[in-house]
Amino acid sequence: RSRPATVRQEREVRVTVEVDEAALQKALARLGWRVYATNAPAGLLSLQQAVLAYREQYVIERGMGRLKGRPLSLTPMYLQRDDRVTGLIRLLAIGLRVLTLLEFVVRRNLAATGEKLAGLYAGNPTRATARPTAERLLEAFREITLTVIQEPHRIHRYLTPLSEVQQRILALLDFSTEIYARLCADSAKPS
Repeated sequence: RSRPATVRQEREVRVTVEVDEAALQKALARLGWRVYATNAPAGLLSLQQAVLAYREQYVIERGMGRLKGRPLSLTPMYLQRDDRVTGLIRLLAIGLRVLTLLEFVVRRNLAATGEKLAGLYAGNPTRATARPTAERLLEAFREITLTVIQEPHRIHRYLTPLSEVQQRILALLDFSTEIYARLCADSAKPS
């Protein structure tokens, strides 16, 4: 009625699809494959050992991700002096080394005993891993608190007791739980 006259064209399009079986089989044959090269003699490493060694290798990018990410947070900063920037980067590099060493020692000790560590995942306490991250290990100690009550002539301290997971982590690090207990000499015997 109020619209102008238009010309409409109706078209019909048909598409047929045909699978190129040879190309599909060639692509499927390559799925999941990786090429590994090593200069180790064939007698030193079997194929399985070589693949496992390369899969478990240290990857520097992970450490750099930690420097830029949440654990250490080397973010753009507005420091005026170069010596402060250098000092901050050196301090964070020490923190990165501590995280890496913590993770390495726990993983090595778990591998030596063939065990897995459970209780690190908040929503799934039975989930166990043989390769825990340093961040998860430290997260297990998040709920520790030291309460100090000062009276006129005495100071009372209370330290939350260590959970089984926390005790196991300290044991994997070859630390005695006595280190923790000494933080608060007169607390109610944390253990």
